[in-house]
Parts: sequence; C-alpha cells; structure tokens
Amino acid sequence: MLYTDLLRFWDEAVKAVDARDWPGALSKLDQITEPTSRTLFVSQSVHLALGQVELAIKALDETIEKDERLAVGFFQRAGAKMMANRLEEALGDCVRAQKHMRQNPVIDYRQLGLRYKLYSWQVLYNAAAVHSGMGQWDKARDILTGTLQERGAGRGGGTLELGLESISRREVLEPLLLPEGVVFRPRKQEVEQLKQRDFLGKAKVITSVIPNDDFGGFEPLRMQKPGFYEPSIEGSQDSHYMCLKNTYLAQGPGELTAPSGGLVFVLSDADRNGMTTVIHDGQKGLLPVTMLEPVDVKKTKRKMNKGSVPNGIPLPPGSNPPTRPQNQTSLGLQGTDALPCYIAAIQPSPPPPYTTSSEQGFSSAQSEEPHGSLAVKVHYRYTVSLCVPPDTPYGELQQKIAHKLGQPATQLRLRHKQQGTQVLRPLDKEEGLKGLAEVAESGRVTLWCQNEDPLFNRPILYQMVALYDYAAQGPEDLEFSEGDTIDVLSEVNEEWLEGHAAGSVGIFPRCFAYRETGQAGSSEAGAFQ
Repeated sequence: MLYTDLLRFWDEAVKAVDARDWPGALSKLDQITEPTSRTLFVSQSVHLALGQVELAIKALDETIEKDERLAVGFFQRAGAKMMANRLEEALGDCVRAQKHMRQNPVIDYRQLGLRYKLYSWQVLYNAAAVHSGMGQWDKARDILTGTLQERGAGRGGGTLELGLESISRREVLEPLLLPEGVVFRPRKQEVEQLKQRDFLGKAKVITSVIPNDDFGGFEPLRMQKPGFYEPSIEGSQDSHYMCLKNTYLAQGPGELTAPSGGLVFVLSDADRNGMTTVIHDGQKGLLPVTMLEPVDVKKTKRKMNKGSVPNGIPLPPGSNPPTRPQNQTSLGLQGTDALPCYIAAIQPSPPPPYTTSSEQGFSSAQSEEPHGSLAVKVHYRYTVSLCVPPDTPYGELQQKIAHKLGQPATQLRLRHKQQGTQVLRPLDKEEGLKGLAEVAESGRVTLWCQNEDPLFNRPILYQMVALYDYAAQGPEDLEFSEGDTIDVLSEVNEEWLEGHAAGSVGIFPRCFAYRETGQAGSSEAGAFQ
C-alpha cells in the first residue's frame, strides 16, 4: 500500500473521529490494507466508543505486536480488559505499562501525534483498581498510599484521595482510560503534501500583436500575411470570414456585441443552440449563426480605403517613425536670425570644460576667494569648500565649517594629514592653518572633519589606519572602513585594542589596522576636548 494512501485514509478517519462519526471512521480504517500501530490505536478508540470491548482488545493486541514498548498501549489494554472482567490479564498489562514507563513520572506522546500525557500514578491507579476488583483491598490501599507519597503523583493527588475513600468503603474502582477522541494523528506537514499543486500554473498572454488577445495555450509562431490574420484551426474544420446582417447585442455570458456589417472570423460550426464561436475585433465569443452571411474577403479588401481599419482582427501597426527636424545646413539659412523661433531656441551650446570633483571644489573656492585668502577643502560625508584668511583662528574656522555643514560646532573635530603619512592628526588649536606646511607651498589646504561626541579624560595612546573593513560582531565592537583613522585608547590584550572612530568607541582586532612607523605613543598622546 502506498504511504500517500495510508496518510489519506488515516487523516479522513481522524476527521471522522473528531466529528464523532464512528461508523465513518471504521470504514476509512478498514481501507488501510497495511495498518500501523498508530492507525490500529485509532481503531481501538472507535471500538471502545461503540461499546465493542472485545474488538477494542483485539485492536490493542495488534497495536502492541507492532510496538512492544508502547506504554500507553498496555495502559489502555489494561483498562479495556478490566471492562471485560479479565482481571489477571489486566494486572499483567499494568505491570508491563509501568515497566515501559522506564521510571519516568510522565511520558508526553505529542511528538508521536497523540495529544496525551501518561503519568505513572495513572498506571498504579489502574493496578489498585484491579486489586479492588479481585477483593484485595489492603493491597489496593497500599498501592494508592505509596503513590500519594511519591513525587511522581503530581496533579493526580485528588483522584488518588478519592480512590482511597472508595477503597475504605469497599467500592470497586473504575479503570482510567484515554478520553474519547484522543487518538494518534498524522503529521500536519505530511497531510499538506497530499494536496495537488500546480507548480507551472496557467499560461497567460503577456503581449500580443492581436488586440485583446486572450489565447492561453501553446502554439508555434507563424508568418504574418498581408491583410487579415487567420487563426489556426484544429482538424479539418471549415474556417472562413462572414459578415453580420444586423446589429447584435450580447444577451448571455460568452456572447459578443457586433455592429451590422461587421466582419467576423468563424472558428467552429454552430452548436445545438444555433450559436457559433467567432472572433470579432480581437475578441472571441458567440454569435447566432442566423445573423451571419458569407462574404468575399478579396472584394471587401478592394473596397477598403487605404487608411481604413478592418472590423476583424487588425494587423500590427505599420506606421513609420517620425523624422528628425532638418538642420541649419539643409534649410539653406545663414545665422540664427534667419531661423524659425523653434529652431533658434534649440541651438547647441558648447559643452562646459570637464573637471574632476576636487578640481571643481578648488576652482570654485579660488574664483570666490578675495586676494590673500586661503582655499580650504573639507572632507565630511560629502566634500565642501570655502575661503578663509590664513590667520583665521581655530574657533572661527570651526564655526564657519559647522555653518557650511549644518552641524553643531562643538561636535566637529578637524584633522589634517602630514606629508608622507596617511594618519589624520588633530589640527593645532593655537596655530590653526598657519602651522600647516602645505599652506605655505600651494595656498591650499585639505581638512577632514568628523562628527563625534566629546569624551573627557580619555587619552589617545596613538593612532592607527584601518587595513580592511570591519563589521561589528557584537554591541561592544567598533565598526570602521578601510582607510579610516582610529584613535587607540587602550590595549585590551595582544590581539584586541580599544579605539575611537567616527564618534564611536569599541574594541577591534589589532590585525585589522596598522600603525605607521615614526609615531611616538607618549609624545602624541592627547585627549578629547
């Protein structure tokens, strides 16, 4: 038997159990030719619900034959045999159920598809019930008393106490069984796989030379002929053009509305209702065959004007692309004064000279600077330029750059590169721009600006340059990009350093950055201001 068939019958039987349709559940279970232990457990539950105790015991026997370590199977069979007054056999099943509990206080069967937890106290309660049925009241009381004292009794204390009261009154205990409808169920993921899925889907027309084309099949491409496009017809069906005698209005689903004299292409013969399938104006539908009359397509084509549009299936557009406007030479005119206004307005102008972004920044700054000013290019998240006097104080320069960037001046840190090094060093607040060697040589200066929060009392041991991009692996890591300058605040160990970059403080691997030779840690130590 196929596993898919077993799953289908099993799922349908479980649904019948949920609906309390016991005969329907049995009919589905009987169709399973190779039952498993779990499907047989479903059968015993149905038999017990119908009051067929012996058939339930037989189903449980087959269940245990297929799974000899199913503790819940022995537990259920013990209760069924007590109902059949087979007490000695029921006591043996209680012993086997307790054995296969493997000293566990509880076994949860949800992973196997059974929404039930079997507790050890339930097995012992059924054993006490067997002894009460055999008249062994002392033994039954001892079992219940010992079970109450065990930690595994759990939430069954109330049931055990009621059992002790019944034993004291010499009343036979009723066996415990699984609730009605609690059965093994197939896995939901496997049941969902039984549904048929259309992985390819239905063909859909995306684009077509035929207007309103709704053809959804597969057909090879064919050559287009001048005139009307004739769809292919299967078999030896008679295909031809016909003309409508009078205007017809659609009166039902699938019918077409067509004007009098409209040309249609007939796809099929008339059905028993007198309707035939046609194509008109790119749409497929039904028309009464009595409204159609034959037409000579060749004569109809000759009568058409050159610019007319056919009523049937139009061909792809055949218009030529628009021509370009004539240039000045072809018009034979001299000068823009003689040109029409729409041509003179679009006369080409010479392209602007190409310059790089850095050249544009400096050229624009120099064109705007007064005599004796200094061109300053500032690298931020973007690049800006401005002109300032060479003796501008650090605070005033910081304020101008902050105004240009739209950022608070207190959180901007200005740096520069010394010749022959890649390390960004803080700009001296006392000397400002005057202390830079490049100012004296070229009259230009390039600064780097970072937006960062002030960190007080944190000395900078030295600076390093990032060799690679480093993505933070945790909240304590410092993230930076290749070429960034990192202020080293402390050395965590031989492999990790604590640093500061772009307003963030964190740790990073030492191997991701390098320290240029010639730096002195103590002499270059600074602090965030």
